[in-house]
Amino acid sequence: MPAPPPTGPLVTRDSLASDLRDAGVRPGEILLAHTSLSSLGWVCGGAVSVVQGLLDTLGPTGTLVVPTQTGDLSDPATWGNPPVPRAWWPAIRASMPSYDPLVTPSLGVGVVPETVRTWPGALRSAHPQTSFAAIGPHAAEILDGHALDCRLGERSPLARLEGLHARVLLLGAGYDACTSFHLAEYRVPSPLVALGRPGPDGWETVTEVSISSDRFDELGHDFERDRPVVRGKAGAADVRLFPVGDAVAYAERWLSLHRPREEEILHPPA
Repeated sequence: MPAPPPTGPLVTRDSLASDLRDAGVRPGEILLAHTSLSSLGWVCGGAVSVVQGLLDTLGPTGTLVVPTQTGDLSDPATWGNPPVPRAWWPAIRASMPSYDPLVTPSLGVGVVPETVRTWPGALRSAHPQTSFAAIGPHAAEILDGHALDCRLGERSPLARLEGLHARVLLLGAGYDACTSFHLAEYRVPSPLVALGRPGPDGWETVTEVSISSDRFDELGHDFERDRPVVRGKAGAADVRLFPVGDAVAYAERWLSLHRPREEEILHPPA
């Protein structure tokens, strides 16, 4: 039985760029984009057209940044979707390839970030689990120096984006995808966690701040209620635009009040 025809709307490179301009994206700015391709409608050219439309809107002096995370480069003991048999864990740890920014594909962030990662001239940061990729004149400044023991904190591209007055674009994505909120977790009391991962010299363990997107949807709802978030549409997708710095500052206060983690610090799980 043939598939039903798409209901649209039809989205093209040019129509997306026009919609983004109307929504408030400015030429020359630095944009941290979280995208949902399926939310846009029927996109002629798929993710390639989306990246082209974003770059057309930003122009040659703008910089596009996306998360290119690789959460699969982690300890199999922590996997739950799906879990793997315990008997496999030693072999997985012994044989898992280490991170290579040129080769390792992103996971769980969608096809648009993966398209950016492989775009001619794109750069990628060094963290083996929470890297970012960028295209544009500020790419190296944003991505260089991503510390290997700092996933999304002060020595990550998020702090660079904050300092450069970048904005977040949620293009069909929800606040649960807003990585900027994680920077706030490094500025409020948060527990530490030991993280296993493959390294260039074998399996390694690092101590990091424990991060969680739990309740980010609620945080985003309150942020949008209380702070000036630019709203618009691109195709069928909702567009939200706001400064990285605003999101981080609001999240610091909100997390301290609504999602305190002092108890986890005092009584860490066994």
